[in-house]
Amino acid sequence: MAVSIARLPAVNLQGLALTFLTAVIFHRGVADVSPLALEEPPHRRFEYKYSFKGPHLSQSDGGIPFWIHSGNAIPSADQVRITPSLRSQRGAVWTKNRVNFENWEAEVTFRVTGRGRMGADGLAVWFTTEQGLDGPVYGAADQWNGVGIFFDSFDNDGKKNNPSILVVGNNGQLVYDHQNDGTTQALGTCLRDFRNKPYPIRAKITYYKKTLTVLINNGFTPDKEDYEFCTKVENMVIPSEGFFGISAATGGLADDHDVLSFLLFRLTEPGQQLPPAESEIPKEEKDKYQEEFQNFQQELDKKKEAFQKEHPNVQGEPIEDPYESVSDREIRQVFEGQNRIHLEIKQVNRQLAMLLDEQRRYVSIATEEIAKKGGHVGSGQLDSASQQLGSIVATQQEVLRNLNEMRSSFVESLKHIGSAQYQGNAAGMGTYETIQHFNDIKEHLHTVKRDMEHLVQRNVQNPGDKVVKCPEMPPAPSCLSTVHFVVIVVVQTVLFFCYIMYKSQQEAAAKKFF
Repeated sequence: MAVSIARLPAVNLQGLALTFLTAVIFHRGVADVSPLALEEPPHRRFEYKYSFKGPHLSQSDGGIPFWIHSGNAIPSADQVRITPSLRSQRGAVWTKNRVNFENWEAEVTFRVTGRGRMGADGLAVWFTTEQGLDGPVYGAADQWNGVGIFFDSFDNDGKKNNPSILVVGNNGQLVYDHQNDGTTQALGTCLRDFRNKPYPIRAKITYYKKTLTVLINNGFTPDKEDYEFCTKVENMVIPSEGFFGISAATGGLADDHDVLSFLLFRLTEPGQQLPPAESEIPKEEKDKYQEEFQNFQQELDKKKEAFQKEHPNVQGEPIEDPYESVSDREIRQVFEGQNRIHLEIKQVNRQLAMLLDEQRRYVSIATEEIAKKGGHVGSGQLDSASQQLGSIVATQQEVLRNLNEMRSSFVESLKHIGSAQYQGNAAGMGTYETIQHFNDIKEHLHTVKRDMEHLVQRNVQNPGDKVVKCPEMPPAPSCLSTVHFVVIVVVQTVLFFCYIMYKSQQEAAAKKFF
């Protein structure tokens, strides 16, 4: 009993000490976390004049609204290819107008894809006082005044620390250290592999209260908000005004650097007055523009009503998309080639019709001559002459039959082309069907060529026909000879194969750049 009484105060003292330490630690932790927890998030406002995204990203003239592109950049309907996967390429896109707000947040969605295990050189997001349209630093100018966030994919220093993301600042006097991948000048860095991911890479770059923060979505999930921390640079002073830009470059190795969207938001601290939405336009001018718009809308409605009264049977049709996609352009080129082939075959068909008419006329004249001479000559001479003329008539009839077969083959080719065009206009013709129709057309052309060669050989191999004196016929109008016809068919066949080779090269180039 004495032992238990002696141990009881010691246990109580240990419990009190642990309780006191736990309370102190908890109180200190609450004191540290409470200012961050109570801090209100900044107000975000989307700035469309400094942003771009698909669809219909580019205009009909190939430009991007409120942006300019330079170098090898290729804008399209749903993305901007800063550089294609070719060696020694440079490209960039920059805002046309200066950004004049202090705090901002940029969300960039891009893809970096290549065939090899390693790529080059990389992509950069800029905020500088001047537009660096061309230069050695990822396709932009060196000695910039501002900040650049570099997505470096090539290991120049051989330290096996790429792909990496770097934040590099410059006051306009430093020269970028290419040999060391900018690690000696980097204010913040992280190692992230952003090449050949199943989903686009998303980078969120925030500059708020002189602190630059970079968050990265690794491209393994379609969740747009699944960001992970990359780096943070505190007490960073950048110019209050400048231009945003995106550039990329390739070297001995090459990747496709595609930017799908660039969204910029203006950040305003809690408690500050929000900037007016229409601060650039005075109220008087805004009212004036609104009045002009209403007048124009009324006039347009009146014209619509007048047109509907004049044309009651005409129904409104949907407006076609003014932007042409890659598949639409390929289908249009296929249709144009088919139209040219269709016109050539029509011309050959007309020439065949002329030949058929001439052959029919020759057969009728020969038949009439046989009938006329039948009553003026003897029986022996009549038999020999009739045999000779009969052989001529048979030869002419065989030529006529062959020409009819060739004409039917041409008509069948025309039907194939017409059916292909109808299917393409109805639901868009695929590549396999197009190749099948082209093969059918080539087979028909080869058949025509073989028939013509057969006719020429038969005319050469029958020397007895040259001895036979045909009856004198009235002068016939000049027409296309057999040799000329064969030459025309051979030339058209060669041109057709040249067109097929040219089309295949164009499709390979389109797959390369899109």
